[in-house]
Amino acid sequence: LPVEMVSWKDCLKFIAKLNRMTGLQFRLPTEAEWEYAARGGNKSKGYQYSGSDNLEEVAWYDENSGKRTHQVGTKKANELGIYDMSGNVREWCNDWFDYYPTDKVNNPQGPNYGNMKINRGGSWSTPAINCRNSYRHTDFPNEASHDLGFRLALSE
Repeated sequence: LPVEMVSWKDCLKFIAKLNRMTGLQFRLPTEAEWEYAARGGNKSKGYQYSGSDNLEEVAWYDENSGKRTHQVGTKKANELGIYDMSGNVREWCNDWFDYYPTDKVNNPQGPNYGNMKINRGGSWSTPAINCRNSYRHTDFPNEASHDLGFRLALSE
């Protein structure tokens, strides 16, 4: 099952320990990295959800979850072979919340400070509209929720 009930701050503590143990550089993805991966990267077929236009194929959300998380990989993967980016649990990103810039940008970075952190993806408790690749959520960095987890990125 995916990790849940972790705050953004909990994620940072876990990542620091993991990095010390492995000698690698894990981190939370930026919001732009998360969305790029959810959309299928350079293999994208332009789906509304991560891996399909049919949400039932790729996500556990409020209408099919039975009000609980499910084992990772029980739904169809997206074009990059990544599972559960449109449902099961929302996922923390590294970025502070800000409104999107009006100009077209490539790999934007969030602001250096703020009050709310971004998390992306739908969850077992959210409606279909919140499972779209483009949907953005925010929470305070010390908040933990029954449907909020994380996914790691690895820096080279």
